Amino acid sequence: MSKYLNLPDLRFFQWCHQQFGLNKGVYNTIDNWFYDYGIVNILHRRIYLLAFLEFVKNTGLKTDNQKFIRFGNGGLIRKLDEFIKEKENEKYII
Repeated sequence: MSKYLNLPDLRFFQWCHQQFGLNKGVYNTIDNWFYDYGIVNILHRRIYLLAFLEFVKNTGLKTDNQKFIRFGNGGLIRKLDEFIKEKENEKYII
């Protein structure tokens, strides 16, 4: 996993796109949200980003025939809040 964390930004995004069906706008929104939340270190933020994408994947948000993960109107921020609450309650360990 660490070999992906140290990729240049574009290549890290491309890997996320291949693994999770993540588009650039959603990627940037997630990255900015974690930064604003207080995760300033890029490696830590990428770990959180990947943990969040696994969390989303495990909730079945993306189906096999969808090209991208779809959150719906306001759904991304709700999922990020849900993820952080579960992490803070130690239901989800990073």
